[in-house]
Formats: sequence, C-alpha cells, structure tokens
Amino acid sequence: MKATLKIFIVGLLGAVTWSCAQQQKQLINGVSYVAARNPTDNTEVQHVLNVNANFAAVMPFGFIRSLDNPNIIHNTERQWFGETREGATQYIKVLKENGIKVMVKPQIWIWRGEFTGYMKMNSEADWKTLEASYSAFILEYAQMAADTQAEMFCIGTELEQFIVNRPEYWSSLIQQIKTIYKGELTYAANWDEYKRVPFWSELDYIGVDAYFPVADSKTPSVEEAKAGWLPWKQELASVSAREERPIIFTEYGYRSTDFSGKEPWDSDHTKTVVNLEAQTNTTQALFESVWSEPWFAGGFIWKWFTFDERIDGETDSQFTPQNKPVEKIIQQQYGKQ
Repeated sequence: MKATLKIFIVGLLGAVTWSCAQQQKQLINGVSYVAARNPTDNTEVQHVLNVNANFAAVMPFGFIRSLDNPNIIHNTERQWFGETREGATQYIKVLKENGIKVMVKPQIWIWRGEFTGYMKMNSEADWKTLEASYSAFILEYAQMAADTQAEMFCIGTELEQFIVNRPEYWSSLIQQIKTIYKGELTYAANWDEYKRVPFWSELDYIGVDAYFPVADSKTPSVEEAKAGWLPWKQELASVSAREERPIIFTEYGYRSTDFSGKEPWDSDHTKTVVNLEAQTNTTQALFESVWSEPWFAGGFIWKWFTFDERIDGETDSQFTPQNKPVEKIIQQQYGKQ
C-alpha cells in the first residue's frame, strides 16, 4: 500500500473516531447570562432551568477607550457587579448550585460599541502594551475559572486584527492559560473570521459567534432560512474536519425584528419594529439545520437577562428570547436531550 494512501486511511479513521466520540457527548444547550448591576439568585436561575438549559456563559468585562488604545480597564468599582470578578464568581456559584455548567467568557467593550475585531495598534510599543494588558485581564479570569471549577474558558471574543497581527502572542498566551486552568478551552470567533484562526489545534473547541446571513425576507420562513444555512453548514463541516475539532456556537440568535436573517449581527437600537415571527422562524431553522450535525457540540443563545420578569417580549425588538414565542422553541429543542 502506498504511503499516501496509508496516511489518508489513518486520517479518515481518526476523523470517524473523533466524530463518533463527539456524538456521544451531551450537547451544550446554553444561554449567554448577561452581567447585571446586582447579584443573581435562585429565582433568576430558575428561568434558565425552565428552558432546559444545561450551560451558561458568564461574561465579565474589560473596557477600552478606542480601537487603537492599548489599555484595558477591568475589575473596578465603577463597573456593574456582574462585570467584575466578584460578580462573575457569585453568578457561577449560584448557577452551579442549580446544576448549570459554566463557560467563563471575558469580553471587551470598546467605547461607543466599536467592533472589537477592528482593534489594531499603531506602533510596536502599543502592541506590547496591549499584550501585557490583555494578559493581565484574561489570566485573572482564567484563575477565576480555575477557582470556581468552571467547565469551560473562552480566551477571547471577536478579536480578528489582534490575532492576525500578533499570532505568536496568542500561542504563548494559550500556554500560560493552560498552566492556570485545566478545563476545556475555546475562542469566540466572528462568523466571518473563524476559518482563519491559526490556533484551533491548541484548543478543545472551534468557537463561532454564528451570525451567518441566511435569509433576505422581511419575515423569513423556516424553509427559506434552512436553505440559507446549506452553504454555511458545508463550510463549518469542512473547517471542523480540517482542524479535527468540534464546533460550538459561542453566540447564536436572532432579533425579533424585520429582516432578522439578513444581517443577524446588527444590534442597531434605533430599529424598533417588532417581528416575533421572524425571530421564531430563523431560530427554528437554525435548530433544524445544525443541532444534529456530527461536527456540532452545542451553543449559547444571545442573550439572557437576569431580570426576566421586566422584559416585555411583545415590545422588544432585540435579541433576547425571553417572554417571546421563540422561548418555547428553545425550551423544546433544549428538552430533547
């Protein structure tokens, strides 16, 4: 047998074994648990349990003044409770007491909501400052994840230009994280970034913030959105096979507004038209398209607020599924396993 054929067969058998192992694992049926001003409690976590979720992303925050500013401000008294180490620790404690597993997902907010993927320094000195600042930020929360026995840790969210320009730093950072935290690791890549991330082999999951455009209609049907998923499914399967890693949707979801499947990443708060059917149909299509795929390991709906009773689903055009018809769709899907 030729050597190339042997390599192909060995690789194929490895991929099949890996895929079968993934199918045996329990899917992540998760929510993105939004940081709030106050501590959380069992009553708020009960709403998470009511939709049959088994995982929650806890998201402490760091802040940067501009896209080219290298200094990350984090864990300060001026931040909301849930954005700090103390708050995130309290959230994790209550979630885990109620049987919910946790992914710690530290995130960066840039002044005025600038897209973090565009963050890029103007000099080598600023890059070095950013690296030191980001390491201090992320390693603090890696330690917190270890201390609280969180099941998963996300090393960053949508930081494409940072990764493109400083790949050696990221490989070094991952090794530092592994000396502190022994659980599973991922990175939350934007939907148009994940194919080019260079360090998937060093992590346990390919993380994707899954805001793929799937439909152009004002109110997409389930079938239209499912058709829109077909090329993305092929791409995701290909990347998963290439990297020999399962994929999780570190964020997924749709707004309850017109054209929800056209640019799902759009969070423009001036768009206030409510379209609950559009959100329901696009979410149902996502579940039917990817949740049973062998390369898929689950996902975290964006986003879940602690103050459930204060959300008026009939008038809310944003992402949250709470108190909207789509909440039932999520409950049904998450309850299948």
